[in-house]
Amino acid sequence: MNIQLDDGVQFGLGMFETILMKHGKPVLLDWHLERLNASLAFFGIEQMVTVQQVEEFLQQEGEACFHSGALKLLVTEKNRLFLWRQHPYTKEVLDRGFSLDYSPVLRNETSVFTYHKTLNYGDNILAKRGTREKAIDEVVFLNSRGEICEGSTTNIFFVKDGTILTPAVSCGLLPGVMRRYILENSDCQERILYPEDVEEMEECFVTNSLMGVMPVRRLGNREFRKSATAEALLAGFHKDFTF
Repeated sequence: MNIQLDDGVQFGLGMFETILMKHGKPVLLDWHLERLNASLAFFGIEQMVTVQQVEEFLQQEGEACFHSGALKLLVTEKNRLFLWRQHPYTKEVLDRGFSLDYSPVLRNETSVFTYHKTLNYGDNILAKRGTREKAIDEVVFLNSRGEICEGSTTNIFFVKDGTILTPAVSCGLLPGVMRRYILENSDCQERILYPEDVEEMEECFVTNSLMGVMPVRRLGNREFRKSATAEALLAGFHKDFTF
């Protein structure tokens, strides 16, 4: 594997996507490539990844497609890598749900990097690694105005009076592919939310492309005993992508 030094490798000016593989096929590939290519264009990187290129790679890989949990695409000005990675979210994790806490690090809602899945991902990785010492699964970022944004590797949702709520993109978050799926397949509203609003919420769940929908049992000091909405959304997602 030859990697060329460019601004992506040296300074994080590159993009990546992590795509769930199910029965040898990439889930929501079109949406992942749409986001990836839009971000590449935004940063002036003259690269694109097409469905045909991904399909050609999968055809070459053969059986590996059925044994790997996820396909990772990494693109910079001079590099285009297709890689495999394992699926970290087991049924045991899904059954127990996630425990979350707030991060002392603030999300910068004024930075363009916040809204794109770039290789400039250090804040998220360090925040995720820090959960190992705190007996939690994920941290939730607030922005400079004290608004809830997102998790270190997830988007966050709440349920109040039967309505699904999620922070608005303008709060400072990466608009995830699973977030888009929820918005387009349920009665979900984007809102500005604060930690004090969490006390009024009946349910909480987080999403990303690999876990799908993960129930949250605790956020800070607030415990959630209901997860019917998250379970229904996850069941619907699996039904939509039975292949």
